[in-house]
Parts: sequence; structure tokens; C-alpha cells
Amino acid sequence: MVILYPVSFPSLFKMTLFSKIIKGEIPSYKIAENEKFFAFLDIFPLREGHVLVIPKVEIDKFFDLPEDYLGEMLLFAKPIAKAIEKSFPCNRCGLSVVGLEIPHAHIHLIPINSMDDLNFGSKKVKVTPELLKASQEKILAHL
Repeated sequence: MVILYPVSFPSLFKMTLFSKIIKGEIPSYKIAENEKFFAFLDIFPLREGHVLVIPKVEIDKFFDLPEDYLGEMLLFAKPIAKAIEKSFPCNRCGLSVVGLEIPHAHIHLIPINSMDDLNFGSKKVKVTPELLKASQEKILAHL
């Protein structure tokens, strides 16, 4: 049995970094939000326009999410992926589930031109707050 703890639930456990972002305790470059999900720019991106999509429940492993969350998360991510494709030169928006960095289920949406663009072992793109703000504005303009 999986017990879901919404971010608004006062928990005895330490909140994840992502839950703090959802609550606004840590600033982010928000792309989209609804009652179940939150999307924001990765500040250590593989490529410019790299977005993280997270559920508003603290579940560590992606495939431990309830089934309805799995489907709804992809539907939530779809217009963001389309906006990324329109905002950055790429062949498509790639999707990756890794989940080793933060113990909070999430997906990566990344503009890609090759399989190498999804290599999480490669050097990250150095971004400034100005570049992140510009990336955010590009994506939002296409949502």
C-alpha cells in the first residue's frame, strides 16, 4: 500500500528539495503547475530548455507513483514538450526518468538532436539567471 503525503501535509519527515520548490521556499523558474504537478527549469541542465516535471506528492521512485499519476503526468508534460520543441533548435523533446539525484519522482524534458544529448554523465551547460529567465520566457510564449 502506498500512502501519499501531499506537499501541504505537515510531515514529520524532512521535505525534499522539490517539495520546497513547490511550496515556494526555494525559488524556481516555473513553467507550469496544476493541482497534482509542477514543472520548472533545471538549473543544472544538460541543454538549454531542460525542464523537470514533478508530482506534488513525495514519492521517491517514479514507478511507485499511483497509476493515475503516471498517465496524468505525461498528459501534463505533453504541451510543455511541444513548447520546448518550438523554443529551441532540436529534432525533438526527449524524456528521461533517472531519479538518482533527488528522492522525489520526476521526469526530465530535454531538447535533443541525438542520443548523446540525454547523457547525464556529460558536462552540464553553464547557465546564468538571465539565460534561465530567457529560456523560461521562450517556453511560456509557446504554451
